[in-house]
Amino acid sequence: MRLLNSAVLILVMTASVGCNLPQNEADSSSAIIDNPFLAPTAAGGFGASAPGLAARGTTGEVLTPTPDTPRTLPTIRSDSVPYTVKALDTVGAIANQFGISVQALIEANNLVNPDMLTVGQVLLVPAPTSNDLGPRFKIIPDSELVNGPAGAGFNIEEFILHKGGYLAEYRGAVGEDLLSGWEIVERVANFYSVNPRLLLALLEYQGGWLTQEQPAAAAEVYPMGFYDQYQTGLFLQLNWAADNLNRGYYLWRVNGVGVWQTTDGANIPIDATINAGTAGLQHFFSKVMDEPSWRMAVSSAGFFNTYYNLFGYPFDWQIEPLIPEGLSQPEFQLPFEPGVAWVFTGGPHGGWGDGSAWAALDFAPGSDLQGCARKDEWVTAVADGKILISDEGGVFQDLDGDDIEQTGWTVVYMHIDRLDRVQAGQFLHAGERIGHPSCEGGFSTAAHLHIARKYNGEWISADGPIPFSMDGWVTVGDGIQYGGALQKGERWVRPCECRYPENMVSR
Repeated sequence: MRLLNSAVLILVMTASVGCNLPQNEADSSSAIIDNPFLAPTAAGGFGASAPGLAARGTTGEVLTPTPDTPRTLPTIRSDSVPYTVKALDTVGAIANQFGISVQALIEANNLVNPDMLTVGQVLLVPAPTSNDLGPRFKIIPDSELVNGPAGAGFNIEEFILHKGGYLAEYRGAVGEDLLSGWEIVERVANFYSVNPRLLLALLEYQGGWLTQEQPAAAAEVYPMGFYDQYQTGLFLQLNWAADNLNRGYYLWRVNGVGVWQTTDGANIPIDATINAGTAGLQHFFSKVMDEPSWRMAVSSAGFFNTYYNLFGYPFDWQIEPLIPEGLSQPEFQLPFEPGVAWVFTGGPHGGWGDGSAWAALDFAPGSDLQGCARKDEWVTAVADGKILISDEGGVFQDLDGDDIEQTGWTVVYMHIDRLDRVQAGQFLHAGERIGHPSCEGGFSTAAHLHIARKYNGEWISADGPIPFSMDGWVTVGDGIQYGGALQKGERWVRPCECRYPENMVSR
């Protein structure tokens, strides 16, 4: 089954908080920060304290932590390649796919009428032009991008009301609900697992939503600066932003990107010593800015300055490592009752949206693969733990007993029908009933269960170093989204939206 507006299964554990103070590395475009340092409080809120001198060098320049060990990244293509035009192709879509300008594609092929392409026509796609290397300045630690332990005690509502701007009075429709601004930020932060402080700082940098009584007309409709007529208003813009923050973060994690392309077609090679949190922001800004604006935004005088004035020096919030060495998944059962066969319909794919790591798997009841009507089969708990959230098709189960979703291992079961769904506050043992599969909570092609994992706020790839394992069934990836297989001993089960015995598993 395809989860078009994907949901997640979340898993998390507690880590100790530590500071990584800056060392002798300064960005050339440094800025003097005038506002007081807003330090983390013991309760995880915010409060004024002395200026953040730790963030400055002896001459007042903003410092950034020591560079990471350089990564081996993909490089910009240096040769022209042929491309065969397919149905519905356009010059613009082809140029965007290959990271070149429309004009470069037109000139390389002497296209007299670029609007007239023929299916089967072979175009020569020139090599992209490479611009100057992107900055090595680190903007935020990884723990400030994910919604992990560092954000667990942050009071979103209190902070927004304290700032007193447009967001404090905002109300917006989300499905059938009318939610306040803080409720929308919280929902997006929870489901995409993106730090709410980061989302708030972006709202301020892009549109002044935290401090201005009324943002500019464009910023009111497109608060994240993404001008798409189908992505208007706070909720949709935040969803888009969170998905793209995740995309940059997780591509960096797997060395899957080496160049950002800005809105004016500039191809900017990425400095190999930045961190994943910075990569997430560099990617986000590349989708909404031209190169000059992008270079400003990712410098110490850009978004970093806004963040600092709201929350203080970001690396004072750092928790490292988010994923401790040697981490292993707790023992899981398959999420259905004994003797009931379910179809493995989807291998590793996005935990939430398509920007996160391929953290999720899909299963559908074997009795009926058609339609979105609630099915009679039961989804069951994979492990012992307390239910923290049961709403909008999602059930979040905490496994470490601290009642905090952002820490330790947490599990989320998605597309659970509201009828007979387990309630928040209940403690379930492995094998006890969660609810029935449906399409509730996001858009999907048929009723199914979408399950994924997260640890300390970070999505854990189903086929990565810590593979998904349930009752001895282990996920094996093949590099294709929704592909791969489940393996148990000598038996392999491939994903398929079909009712063949070889595609079914049971307890």
